[in-house]
Amino acid sequence: MDDRLKSSLYAFTEYIQIERNFSEYTIKFYRQDIEHFFLFMTEQGITCLENVEYFDARLYLTKLFDKAYSRTSMARKISSLRSFYKFLMREHIVKENPFSLLSQSKRQKKIPKFFYEEEMEKLFQVCNGESNLDARNLALLEILYATGIRVSECANIRIKDLDLEFDSILVKGKGRKERIVLFGNYANEALIQYIQQSRPKLMKNSEDHDFLFVNFRGNQLTERGIRYILNDLIKRCALTGKMHPHMLRHTFATHLLNNGADLRTVQELLGHENLSSTQIYTHVTKEHLRKTYLTHHPRA
Repeated sequence: MDDRLKSSLYAFTEYIQIERNFSEYTIKFYRQDIEHFFLFMTEQGITCLENVEYFDARLYLTKLFDKAYSRTSMARKISSLRSFYKFLMREHIVKENPFSLLSQSKRQKKIPKFFYEEEMEKLFQVCNGESNLDARNLALLEILYATGIRVSECANIRIKDLDLEFDSILVKGKGRKERIVLFGNYANEALIQYIQQSRPKLMKNSEDHDFLFVNFRGNQLTERGIRYILNDLIKRCALTGKMHPHMLRHTFATHLLNNGADLRTVQELLGHENLSSTQIYTHVTKEHLRKTYLTHHPRA
């Protein structure tokens, strides 16, 4: 990679990390998207960033179409490059942003998959064993369903973040933003049982730490470990398909709205910065109502 391109990318990475406080995960994809465009520049014989024009941006988008990238991936790449060039303009490295006027047809939003209440009951029943891991799995499932937190947020909960008196958790979310999430009696009982009886036994042969959820060796339970546990629960209760942890987040939001919660409250609980991110769940509830109507109305 050309040294000037490398230094520009390094400066942009520092900017989104320090000033914008983006997560490591987001920074990783920004870098990948921009480096992918640098390869395109090399193919086209474009040697510096200020020589990229609107026509080149259009050609890049066309090549993404030709290579059958999904609409989501294309939208993300264009967004990354638009932000990159906005930064370059701020630093007076370039005079124009060739991606500012680039648009593509709006990508169709997929309706999130979620579990029905009967399916959730089956999952909880599978956890009602007597082993220490059963107690952990029940506490894990209760927290994910009761709070709607992301799997990364769940894996990083520490004992000190819990307030069992007020049934709340201090969660570190995207962009290192903190928020308080609430849970109910079922989760409270499962947590107390797990923390007081099962977790100390699982921790017997490991170094002391205060991560809430641990694996059978007593080490911090990773995101991958949580996914494995949830998919194992699916198999054990004979539900079809795989369970992505985000399905519990979708389920949390959908069940709240189906039972009368307002959109702003759900937005706050999910930690969404924009209401538009939460509005997708209104489509879920409408689809649920439509299916119920078609199934049960004699003249549907």
